[in-house]
Amino acid sequence: MKVALVHDHLAQDGGAERVLMVLKEMFPEAPIFTLLIDKKHTHTFFHDKKIVTSFLQRISLGVNKYQWWLALMPMATEGHNLMDYDLVISSSSAFSKGVITNPNSLHICYCHTPTRFLWTDTYSYVEGLKVNPLVKIVLPFTLRKLRQWDRLAADRVDLFVANSSTVKSRIKKYYSRDSRVIYPPVDIDNFYISNKPKKYYLAGGRLVPYKKLDLAVKAFSRLGVPLKIFGVGPEMKYLKSLAKSNIEFLGKVSDNQKKDLYAGCLAYLNPQEEDFGITAIEAMASGRPVIAYRSGGATETIIEGQTGEFFEEQWWEELADKVIRFDENKYDPNFIRTHAKKFSIDNFKVQINEVLKENYENRY
Repeated sequence: MKVALVHDHLAQDGGAERVLMVLKEMFPEAPIFTLLIDKKHTHTFFHDKKIVTSFLQRISLGVNKYQWWLALMPMATEGHNLMDYDLVISSSSAFSKGVITNPNSLHICYCHTPTRFLWTDTYSYVEGLKVNPLVKIVLPFTLRKLRQWDRLAADRVDLFVANSSTVKSRIKKYYSRDSRVIYPPVDIDNFYISNKPKKYYLAGGRLVPYKKLDLAVKAFSRLGVPLKIFGVGPEMKYLKSLAKSNIEFLGKVSDNQKKDLYAGCLAYLNPQEEDFGITAIEAMASGRPVIAYRSGGATETIIEGQTGEFFEEQWWEELADKVIRFDENKYDPNFIRTHAKKFSIDNFKVQINEVLKENYENRY
């Protein structure tokens, strides 16, 4: 059986890339087809792997300014030649589900979410762009064409696997397709419980608008309570402009630094609506509770009052009120970590193999 893996692009180091890493471990001989790879920003895991890129890798500013080539991404995706492969697994939050495969092959899409900027976030995406006003006038026409392609691309998938029940509902709504839920893999064994006194709160990830880290910055600037934020992204300058001296921006941190940060925090903040939310699981694997906005994947992974708690509205005042009332002493770190183990890498691999057995072996 010849297997190919397909990913949107390798230009960041996020949750989707961690899923791809585990899929690559499961299928070490499988090449990874992707629009482009930026080795400065993706995980070093991929640097020595067989990566097949599209023409975007070779055009001027195709890597450094890949967002400029949005309209070309469907064509670039369709340019991947997968005719020789029996099994294609796409890891998709945008375009990779649209690859064209052999009529006899099985295409399974592990869907992190239907394309956010085309469906759930399309209006906030346009409004939030810091570009020439003329671009904002033209962009909706481009997005409309991309939305049509994205809907048709979903029909090319033989089987959807959703990364949460939240995403399963979106796949049904936007693509009219059923899916099976398999939660993303988290390297639980990489994290640990610390008995040292906790002195700060923690938030992090890619610093982009939908992460809503501005809520945390505004709340903690007024509370004066120590907050550490890890990660990089286009929101960095804006967030720093809101922050008081009690808020520390750590930038890009190593895996070892991150696990120490989780272990040492009072609680991890999740003010955004996530499709799943790997960082929240990493925090729980460290025995730390999570304070989350009650929406999306957090409602599936956090047990209220036992592994974390929720605030109801995405207002900084709501988050601040929750922090004021937060009592870390009521939480059992060992219980929290045990709960996190259900999202382990081993569980993910077992469930993926079950899907393959049910669908590939029965197909042939």
